[in-house]
Parts: sequence; structure tokens; C-alpha cells
Amino acid sequence: MEKTYKPEKIEQIIYQIWEEKGYFKANYNTFKTAYSIMIPPPNITGNLHMGHAFQTTIMDTLIRFERMKGKNVLWQVGSDHAGIATQMIVERNIEKEGKTKHCFGRDGFIDKIWEWKRKSGGNITQQLRRLGASVDWDRERFTMDDGFSSATQEAFIRLYEENLLYRSKSLVNWDPKLCTAISDLEVENKNMKGYMYYLRYPLFNGAKTLDNKNYIVVATTRPETILGDTAIAINPKDSRYNSLIGKRVLLPVVNRLIPIIGDTHANAEKGTGCVKITPAHDFDDYEVGKRHNLPMINILTYNATICDSAEIFTTNGEKSNIYSTKLPKKYHGMDRFVARKNIIAEFKNLGMLDKIKEHYLTLPYGDRSAVIIEPRLTDQWYIRTKLLSEPAIKAVKNKKIQFIPKQYENMYFSWMHNVQDWCISRQLWWGHRIPVWYDKEGRIYVGRSEKEVRRKNNIAPSISLNQDSDVLDTWFSSALWTFATQGWPDNTKALKIFHPSNVLVSGFDIIFFWVARMIMMTMHFIKDQDKKPQIPFKKVYMTGLLRDENGNKMSKSKGNIIDPIDIIDGIDLESLVKKRCNDMMQPKLAKKIEENTRTNFKNGIKPYGTDALRFTLAAMASTGRDINWNIKRLEGYRNFCNKLWNASRYVLMNTQHQDCGSESTMQLVYSLTDKWIQSQFELTVQKINAYLNNYRLDMAAKAIYEFIWNQFCDWYLELTKPILHKGTEIQQRATRNTLITVLEKTLRLAHPIIPYITESIWQNVKPLLKEIKGDTIMLQSFPQYNRTNFNQSALNNIEWVKMFITSVRNLRSEYNIAPAKPLSVMLILNKQCSIDFETNREILISLAKLDHIKLVTKMDQLPPCATVLIDKAELLIPMTGLINTRLELNRLENETRRIQNEIKRVLNKLNNENFVSRAPKKIVEKEQKKLESYREKLMKLEKQKTTVKSIVK
Repeated sequence: MEKTYKPEKIEQIIYQIWEEKGYFKANYNTFKTAYSIMIPPPNITGNLHMGHAFQTTIMDTLIRFERMKGKNVLWQVGSDHAGIATQMIVERNIEKEGKTKHCFGRDGFIDKIWEWKRKSGGNITQQLRRLGASVDWDRERFTMDDGFSSATQEAFIRLYEENLLYRSKSLVNWDPKLCTAISDLEVENKNMKGYMYYLRYPLFNGAKTLDNKNYIVVATTRPETILGDTAIAINPKDSRYNSLIGKRVLLPVVNRLIPIIGDTHANAEKGTGCVKITPAHDFDDYEVGKRHNLPMINILTYNATICDSAEIFTTNGEKSNIYSTKLPKKYHGMDRFVARKNIIAEFKNLGMLDKIKEHYLTLPYGDRSAVIIEPRLTDQWYIRTKLLSEPAIKAVKNKKIQFIPKQYENMYFSWMHNVQDWCISRQLWWGHRIPVWYDKEGRIYVGRSEKEVRRKNNIAPSISLNQDSDVLDTWFSSALWTFATQGWPDNTKALKIFHPSNVLVSGFDIIFFWVARMIMMTMHFIKDQDKKPQIPFKKVYMTGLLRDENGNKMSKSKGNIIDPIDIIDGIDLESLVKKRCNDMMQPKLAKKIEENTRTNFKNGIKPYGTDALRFTLAAMASTGRDINWNIKRLEGYRNFCNKLWNASRYVLMNTQHQDCGSESTMQLVYSLTDKWIQSQFELTVQKINAYLNNYRLDMAAKAIYEFIWNQFCDWYLELTKPILHKGTEIQQRATRNTLITVLEKTLRLAHPIIPYITESIWQNVKPLLKEIKGDTIMLQSFPQYNRTNFNQSALNNIEWVKMFITSVRNLRSEYNIAPAKPLSVMLILNKQCSIDFETNREILISLAKLDHIKLVTKMDQLPPCATVLIDKAELLIPMTGLINTRLELNRLENETRRIQNEIKRVLNKLNNENFVSRAPKKIVEKEQKKLESYREKLMKLEKQKTTVKSIVK
């Protein structure tokens, strides 16, 4: 082994060997228990971020754990075509050439995207390799590959044939920059300062309000949508206005007569109590419009400018001529926000602007385009999800699918019980094109190709057919992920063996958009041998979101994303700035992001290696809670890897070319120290198996850390030194055997979380243990609890030894006694003390750096001593001659005064009502803990002073 731990020298070489040897491959061996995880397919649009690294670590840990338990493991890998994001990137690239997608045409532009994917799409697969992901690369899938595309098309056609799909003119989230419908997930709601406009609508035909006004006042934040108003709503219980229900107003600017209706949507306590209803441009208004059969008037174009001519539809989406389609010419082609200013100016000129007030409101922004989303009435394809949701709800209620943590079931049920029909069409060129054709009368024909459509419907070649120009929502194809990756619609071996998968690892933020939809689609399309719906996975492990150190969500627009490879390999400041600021979807944010990067990463990021990153992420993986990234913890776990490396070198230096007992015919006689570490190891094995079986990677990492750092390195290696230096050959052989066998088993125990360092060390350990067969640690068996290796007496003895040594070290520290100064100590062993003192005497003297230990009783005349209780024994250190009593008393008095002042300061804070009532709870609790700690220190100081004074006497 190299003297220094250098992850950059081992990691990529080891992964290459693993992959070339085929260690990650699943097979069709039905004699082994199958275990599978389907990777949440990352988008091909760029690089993996820390959230991906977090989930990859969790999945790979589980996969390696189950593989080492002897199961036939499949970790299905693949990536998603990411319709909107990918199209945006390629469009931006060709814009640099002064071109648009229309210069290439649809087919030519799609060719450009495939060309871009061939050049850039491999980034993610390389990152996964660097993270140590033991996925089956031979089965890699892409949601736009031929097989997956066929499966997606098949799913659409079957849903249509079963009347679970329909086309409708409905209101959707519309992105005016991207010119497509988007899902709720792609909308970011921001609280903004805006204005509430109070506008007068004249009552028609002499109608008056109770206070004799010939108008009503309507409050709105979006005056431009007045052009599309089709009613005014009043709460039927609002006595101020309910007498006007059934009457009409004359809509200013467009002079349209619209009714006053009664609807509980109008809140008498909000605004003026009179609400303008624009069904084609507001989701709430759309529902009111459907309840009252109001016409829907679209006044905006695809890019949110005012139409030259309005589009008017009934609530069924059919064209209507109830109103004129004319819109004022001066607004034609005007941007919606420019139109807002002009309409307000026109109201003011007409004397109908009542007032304008500042108002805080929530605005929906496209997370990619950064423009305000517009509710828009468009023709879209929908799935009737209500029917699909019923079996999916039962699957979770009946515990066929279990959420971890369980509370996420409530989130799932909340959405599923109120599920709305799912809009699955997008107005893009990149994606699975909808397999629908239309004739000139608009009749719909669904099929796998135009040729099939013509044959099935007996359509002559002379009749023109046009394929739907839309593509399917990316979430539609990804909802098929668990079974389409396994060869569906064919009944493949992979489907039979690896479906349903065992666990889905996902973030709670996509329960609705992906998890629930996978359950619905899988249970609809996949049936078991008894024709009962099959679930996609047995467990759903919900991770928290990985946030930055300040608790902010990591995003490219905020410039706080960290590429995991930059943590593994390190990156200098200038390269990091360039990486964060180049090729941004919102270039205007580049300056701010550069400033933040220079402030937070003054020296860039130093290299930590994959294992340190993985261990940090595993240690932070407390189920379901959001996690703030902490680079200090990363530093600590890099030190942990270094500690394991150095400890392994110590073991190898003491065992290589030595008799370790593996070939000896002599029976090994283990010391209490050997038996103790063996027992500690078995307890750790028991814990880690339980933690990993229950998805508590954080607890497993903690247990591994505790055993390796504290038990094995800090104690056992120290406890072996007296034996290895002064012990008999029999004792040394047993200790060498324990060193190498416990190290080897520990490497297997830690391998799922830190695979590279454990493989590298294991390759050096393996030649010393002839009973080990196989070429890699990842195919060795995972340690299981072995009762025969557990010895309670050894555990008790060495735990007592540890307390003894620690007590001596603490007393040296308390009384400023040099660590290397030999001490003579006395020990009182009570009758109840079952410790084998004589067996441990040499270890105690050696590690506590003592001259000798004298056994005494309470009946003996004893000098002034510093005393500490150790279980059922008393340790006494005679203090005469050890310390300068005058200087020590001086020091203790000074320290006492300092602590007293600190107590006084904290008490002043805690007795201040303003501080306690206004300070955050965490700060108050921190001060209370300080007070407790200071009081404990004060008690200790008083005890020390008493001891020192007794020496003076």
C-alpha cells in the first residue's frame, strides 16, 4: 500500500476493472433471489448535481449490500430525454449561429438534438462511474431509444382504445417564451410586490347599487385580461350587492355586456367583493365559468401579446359567436404588460379608475424561461386519471407499497384522492410525437403509423392526413420507467425476474409527478399471472432535498449548485466561476452568481475523493428530512478515510510475512483484547445489518465510523502494541490473526458505502487469508452476526480497561501533569468488581504510562489523592510531589473566576425578558446549555481545589 491515501490513484482504475470484469451485471438465474432498483433517470441536459450524488450513494449502498448478500441484483440505469430543457439548450446553441429551429425544419432540428446528445449526453454516465455506481451498463436505456419509444407509443394507443385518453380545449400553464404547456412542477411561485387596480364597471339599463351608484368597483391585479371578461361574480350572501345578481354591466374598453352572477368564489371580505371572471385566463375563473356555462374568450397569442381577433369558445371547447371577436385595434400585437399600462391609462381617461394600491401577490414563473406563466386555453391531450388512481390508492392502503418514512403516505393520499385529469401533451418538437392523425374535418385517427391508420380506417391515399404536431409530456414516458426498461410490451425474462422492483429512491417533491403516476400506469398495464395489477416497486424511500449551507434549494439559477466531480477531483476558483456562469438559462444572474462564488469559495474546492463524498452523503441521509450541505463534515470524513488507510497499513506491517494463524495447526489462544474487538465487531455487524435493512444509512455510517475510528483504530490497535512488542509467540499469533481477520471483515462491512478504499485495501489483505476466494470484495459475503464470536466477559473487561486509561489521561489533563510523566497509582477493587485485573495489568501500565499499580483497600492509610470512580473500583493518584500546589491553586482560582463571570453573563441574558421572548428558540436553548456546562465545570474546579488543598495540609 502507498504510504499516503491518494484516492485519485485508485478510484478510476478500480472502477474500470469492475466494469470490464462484468461484476455489475445481472443475470437470469432464477435460483437466486432477485433484487432490483430502477434509477430515477437523470435528464440528459447536463451534469449530475449533488442531489443526484446523494440519491446515487443511497441506491448504490443498497445495491452493493444486497449483492453481497448473494442476491441476483439489477440496478437499471438510463436517462430521460428532458423535452423542454433539451430543446432549449439546442435552440440556444443554434441561436449563436444566427439561426432558429425553423431554419432546419422539424426533422432537421431533431437531427441537431441527436447530434448534441452524441456529444454531450455521455457526461452523466461518466459522472455515475466516478461516483462508483455499480449499475448494469449493458442494460442502459434512454427514453427516446427505439424500444422505449415503441413502449410509449403503445401505452398511448392502449389508453385511447380504452377511452382513458381524450382531447379537450382546456386551461393550462402556458409558458409564453417556450410556447408550450408546462406542468405545475415547472412553475416556481414567487412572492412579489405589485399593484391592485380598482376599476369601475358601469351598470347597464339604469341599475343601481344600494348606495345609489350606477357602477360597481372591481379589484384586479391583471387589468389586461379585462378584454376577456365574461361575467362579474358576487357572493349570494353579500347583502351589499346580491340584489344585482341577474343584471348586467357594460364592460369598458370593449363595450361588451356581461352578466352579474352569484358564486361563492367571490369573497365579501376580499377586495371589493365584486370579482371579474375571465374563464380563458385564470384557473379559478375557469371553474366559475364551467359552473355557470360562461363563454371563454382567449385574448392572448402564444407569446402573450394581444390577439388581433379574440377566440371565443363554449365551456365544451366549441367555437361560439355569442360575442364579437373584435378587440380594440390599438392593442393588437401589444405585449400583455404594455397592454396593462395602456388599459389603466384608458380607464383613467374614461373616469373609471377608482384607485391603485400597492399589493403583495404570488406570481407563477417558468423555472426555465424565468417569465411569468400565463393560464391559456389550448387543445391538449388528457388522461382520465380518476379510474387509474383507485387501484393505486388501494396498493398503498393495503401495504403492497410502503412509503419510508410513512408520513409521505398522507401526501400521496391527499393528491390521489383529489387527482385531476393529466395533461400529457406539449407543444415541442423534441419528444415522443403523439401517434394521432387528423383529416381536414379534424377527425381523430390513432395508430402506430400513418400506414396503419389508413389501413385500419380504410382511408384512401388521396385523402390528406396530418400527424399531431405535439409531443408527449416527459413525465408520461418516465411513468413507464419500471416496466418499459425491461422490454414491455413484450413479456420478457427481465420483466418476470426483476419486476416489480424492490425500492424506489426519490425526492418527496416529485411524489405527484412521478411516483404516483408510475404506480397508476404500472398497475394499469402490468398484470401478474393471475391477471391482477402488478405494482412497480415494493417500497418508496423518500429522501429529503439536499440544500446549500444556508438552507436554500440548489439550482443553476441561484448559482449554488455543486458538481460532485468538483468535490471528488477539486476545482480552482476561476474554473468554478466559469462553470457556474457559462451557458446560463438566465444570463442576467451571472454577475451575482460570480460574486457569491468568489465569496464562498475563495480558494476553489480541494479534492476529497469519491469515498469521502459518499460517506458524507450517507451520514446525512436521515430519512425524509431536508439536509443542509456541510463541507466541514466532508473534511471530517476525508480524515476518516485517511484513518482507515493508515490503520490498514499498521495492520499489514504487523502481519505481512508473519504467522497469522491461518495456516497453523495450533489452536489460537485469543487474549481478552482480541475477544473484545471480535465482540465489538459482532455488535456492529448486528447494528449495520438492521440499519441497512431499514434504510437508515445515516445510522449505518455512524456505526461504521464509531467502530473503525473509536474501537478499532483508537483502542484496539493501541491495545495490541504491548502484545506485539512483548507478548509470547502464541499471544502474538492470535493478535495478528485478529488484526487481519477483523480488518478484512470490517472492509466488507464498510464496502457498500465506501467501495473504492475498501476494495483497494482488501486486495492487499486477501493474500494473507488463504480461506478467501474470489477476485473482488464486492462479490464477497456481507458479514452476518456470529454469536460464537461474542464474549460478554471480554467486553466488560476491556471496557473497564478503557475507562481506567481514559481516567488517568483525564486526571493528567485536569492537574497539568505531563502526558509522558510516569505515575504510580493505587486501585481499590470492591468485591463486586469482576474485572480480571492481573491479566490486564501490563496493558494498563503500558497505555496509561504508569510506573506501577498498587492494589490497596479503604482500611489502608492513604496519602492525599486525586480520585475517580471506575465502575465498581476506585482509582487513586497520589498528588504529593506531582504538582506545584501554589501555582496549581492559582490557576484553578483564575479559572474559577472566569467561569463565574461566564455564568453571570449567561444568567443576565436568560433573565432578560426581551432576549428570551425575541431571540430564536435555538439561540435561547444554546445559552441554557452553556449555563449547564459552566455549572458542571465550576463543580469540577471546586473538587480539584479541595484535592490540591489537601496536599498542602
